[in-house]
Amino acid sequence: MIPSILPLKDETLFRLAMRHSSAARDVVRDSYERLEFFGDSVLGIIVAQYLYEHHPDWDQGMMSKARSSVVQEGPLAEVALRLGLESHLELSQSEENSGARHRPAVLCDIFEAVVGAIYVEGGLEKARWFVLEQLQPFLEQVSGGDVSPHDHKSRLQEFAQSMWRMTPQYRVAKEGGASHERRFTVEVLFDQELFGEGVGRSKREAEQAAAKDALETIDRALQRKGEATSPTFDSTKSRS
Repeated sequence: MIPSILPLKDETLFRLAMRHSSAARDVVRDSYERLEFFGDSVLGIIVAQYLYEHHPDWDQGMMSKARSSVVQEGPLAEVALRLGLESHLELSQSEENSGARHRPAVLCDIFEAVVGAIYVEGGLEKARWFVLEQLQPFLEQVSGGDVSPHDHKSRLQEFAQSMWRMTPQYRVAKEGGASHERRFTVEVLFDQELFGEGVGRSKREAEQAAAKDALETIDRALQRKGEATSPTFDSTKSRS
């Protein structure tokens, strides 16, 4: 049964949004992965529009930092738990035994899938109403300047743009594991030079880990050099 708080009527669509790839006969057609991908984009545009309209004095960097602070694993997993979505999640027995039902990455995924399902059934306006209502505490938090300290990607981008006028580039270096236990290795680069590497269950998680690694690399290098004028130091040596 669909929770009454969700603006959804299609039981089949809801079940799809709750079906982990480990419980699907066909990962592409029978799991939430496609809805999750779609919902992630829907979340991004809704939050971006909210920030654009409510903060006309914020520049692109501040809006990007605020959006990344809201549309990330922690807040979305928290909302999924508040909505009780974990009790509707379909998992294989092995995933159940491994604790996937309360794993933040999975909770984040199913919230994004639900947003995607709401859009598919009811359109953008219904999805916007739902998203803004559920994320309002986090939107108010960032509006007050309290940006998550765990948003390493935004911190890295803000630093690089202010000091070097450069934007970090992320690339997937490796992808492996079973379909329901993917592992991504992501590298972050400036002008084709490797600055950091991270591993995660999702690309987003791996990118955050890579950004954190890059920030630590830069911090060590700047402590030695005592300057922040250029990102052209030997990142391989600085990581040792």
